[in-house]
Amino acid sequence: MSESTSQVAARLEAVRERIAAAADRAGRKADEVALLGASKVQTTETIVQALQGGLTLLGENYVQEAAEKRPGIEALALELGFAPPRWHLIGALQRNKAKRAVELFDVVETVDRSSLANALAKAAAASEARAGRPLDVFLQVNLSAEPQKAGVAEEELEALFDHCAGLQALRVVGLMTIPAPVPDPADNRPVFARLREWRDRLAERAGGEALRELSMGMSRDFEIAIEEGATVVRVGSDLFGPRPPKASST
Repeated sequence: MSESTSQVAARLEAVRERIAAAADRAGRKADEVALLGASKVQTTETIVQALQGGLTLLGENYVQEAAEKRPGIEALALELGFAPPRWHLIGALQRNKAKRAVELFDVVETVDRSSLANALAKAAAASEARAGRPLDVFLQVNLSAEPQKAGVAEEELEALFDHCAGLQALRVVGLMTIPAPVPDPADNRPVFARLREWRDRLAERAGGEALRELSMGMSRDFEIAIEEGATVVRVGSDLFGPRPPKASST
């Protein structure tokens, strides 16, 4: 094992231990929480090292970056004998990239408006590769009411959920949020608790049968998120190390 591989393996083990400890504090099992590697601008080599260590979910922010990475990563997975990851889109998505997103991602976590949901549903319904399988989506909720941040406002969430639940080519499986930056990660606890409450409320509505997931918590606050019910945590720097520089992404 190279020094770099050893570092990735050590970080992965440390994150898993933190997930297990947070789950234990909440009276939950560690396997109730999925670790998603937020791999924006990380190299294929670094990502594959994490996959070799057992990471199964990758989250990318940009359609084009995923398109560049995915073939090489999946070819290496086949060559090295481990299963390819499931790919989640965790960045904002433009409607004109919906068709490409459906081709590249197993899950889209950032649906925040009906027009985007319509575009994804149309692309998923037309996708021969999906063979009639619906696209799993999360609804991104802007619980901090930050005008510059993506996400549906709380007062519009029920209407968006009902709209998406009526689209046969989509399956709403979760909610996602990115809280506002705070000095103390524990200050985000009420935000995470509110997303859990919304999940539980919407799961009782028509079309809510598959709504189980809560994607919340990143490197700085994922332990708090787990204590408040997170089922997916998006971890980048604590897993992969510092991001290498990249000029631009689209």
